Amino acid sequence: MLRRPHAGLRVFIFRFVASLVVVSSLAGCAKKHHQIARVPPPPSIDYPRASQPSATVDAREYPDYKKAKPLYVETGIASWYGPPYSGRKAATGEIFDMNAITAAHKTLPLNSIVRVTNLKTGKSVVLRINDRGPFVGDRVIDLSMAAAKAIDVYRAGLATVKIELLETPAPLNTGGRWCVQIGAFTDSEAATQLKNRLMRKYQSSKIIEFAGPTGEWVRIRPPQDDRAKAFEMARDVRSSEGGVFLVRLD
Repeated sequence: MLRRPHAGLRVFIFRFVASLVVVSSLAGCAKKHHQIARVPPPPSIDYPRASQPSATVDAREYPDYKKAKPLYVETGIASWYGPPYSGRKAATGEIFDMNAITAAHKTLPLNSIVRVTNLKTGKSVVLRINDRGPFVGDRVIDLSMAAAKAIDVYRAGLATVKIELLETPAPLNTGGRWCVQIGAFTDSEAATQLKNRLMRKYQSSKIIEFAGPTGEWVRIRPPQDDRAKAFEMARDVRSSEGGVFLVRLD
């Protein structure tokens, strides 16, 4: 004859079986609802493209310039520049890139388009004037390194070139903003002395002294940046160091 389990043992068995049922149920639920989260990729962001500088004006890209008749022709010595100017602001306000085909000229309006031809090799390049210079001797144009390589001026350093003005945003012979630039001074004290002397002489003009990559410079800006007055000052000013250069600012 079988005996019924003790009351305490019956309670224990009941609780054990109940716990098994609960665990089994939870396991089934977990197996049924467990899923791998699939997060969609973040939406792509269309960042605005950096504006491309219009620094390079090459006859290969602008064939119309090949046949353009020059508005003005000048012949003289060309040089080229790169370090330490590359990465600095050019006269137009853009960053000068020696690997772009551009040039510096003292008096042609900024953003003028010119064709420069090496008279020895016959090679030419069409480029944009975006800077001021050269401020050495009687040189007439300072080519970027890339432009100098294009017409065989890079290795020689200097070359006689023909400059043909093809397009200009402003008149050549009237208007404009002009100044006289003097330097570079290796002795900053000499630059300061000249500045003080010019301030006494040209009291209605703005006289500034500033540091450049190659030394100290002094600049005279006549009232209203007047062209005729700047020409007159350039003929009148004398300096014991550096050169005196008539410069168009715009």
